[in-house]
Amino acid sequence: MTGNSSADILICGGAVVGSAVAYHLTRLGFDGRIVVVERDPGYAKAATGLSASGIRLQFSDPLNVAISRFGVETIRGFGLTFHEQGYLYLAATEAGAAELRSRAAVQVAAGAGTELLDRQALAARFGHLNVGDLTLAAFGARDEGWFDNMGLLAAFRDGAREAGVEYLTDIVVGMEMDGARVAAARLASGGRIGCGHFVNAAGGTGAEVAAMAGVAIPVERRKRTVFSFDVAERPDGRLPLMIDPSGVWCRPEGPGFIAACTPDPDPAVEAEDFEPRHAEFEEMVWPVLAARAECFERVKLRGFWAGHYDYCTLDANAIVGPHPEIGNLHLANGFSGHGLQQAPAVGRGIAERIAFGEYRTLDLGPLGFGRVAEGRRQVERCVI
Repeated sequence: MTGNSSADILICGGAVVGSAVAYHLTRLGFDGRIVVVERDPGYAKAATGLSASGIRLQFSDPLNVAISRFGVETIRGFGLTFHEQGYLYLAATEAGAAELRSRAAVQVAAGAGTELLDRQALAARFGHLNVGDLTLAAFGARDEGWFDNMGLLAAFRDGAREAGVEYLTDIVVGMEMDGARVAAARLASGGRIGCGHFVNAAGGTGAEVAAMAGVAIPVERRKRTVFSFDVAERPDGRLPLMIDPSGVWCRPEGPGFIAACTPDPDPAVEAEDFEPRHAEFEEMVWPVLAARAECFERVKLRGFWAGHYDYCTLDANAIVGPHPEIGNLHLANGFSGHGLQQAPAVGRGIAERIAFGEYRTLDLGPLGFGRVAEGRRQVERCVI
């Protein structure tokens, strides 16, 4: 786009979060012009497309449990493929077991189906695991698993387009301010779009986009490398996504598995750094899995890819909602690896704030920018 135009709502970022905002605005009856600016219309480098596509209710913050419950309802409502095989968290110390018990109490009170399994029950349920060093496990027997990530994006994007939302392939490179509001966005193509509301759903570049309005958010890009592999003998049964006490996780994918870990150190990376960290498999992932289950002792690596988390360094929790001083700037950033599963509720919430001036489905206020300005942490302890 070249030249000048205007939109009632301008959304920077057209992957799952931005498209969810656009979709829900149309479902709430908003009839103004909505424009979504997306730099990567094929989503080749978007976190949505590179995600491991999990959804769980096992969070430590009850609001995050409610957000994911809304996500599960959305996945089912769209009729997407959903492998409801659960998440299985393992603990190997008494402190770890106490943490699982604490989280489970929060989760169950918020409507989750988390089950605590002692060593004997864990061995009976998942016989392929070596459980001798474990003290407790937490299993999400329902409403947890993995699903069609691109199907969710397509449902939001296509629904928004059918309702008249315009998608523009371009890059927001600057903002024009009019006092305490965003007046317009400047585009890499040379165009300019005036706006009534500006939504920052820019994923890994969210901090840079916020900075264009003079707003600093504690969000960094963190790289995650996911490995795909086959095993010589696959265990029987419906296997869950397992999170080892080390932080290494693994889940079934087709006839094989995928796995990854949180690297240590875990530095911020540049926007174009998608080079997989190949050594993580031999040095971190495979040794842990081989020790946890005999079936992982002999594996054949099939492939790998790297994607980015937009990681909130304050508390590993999303920053959502209108900026308290720039009222027409709406933030949807810092999801810390949970953006895909949280997009349905966050998209609905931001749409409600724009359309009605308040949250009506879920109160996302605790995730607002106010806690950033105050240095107050809304801690999410369960970050895998």
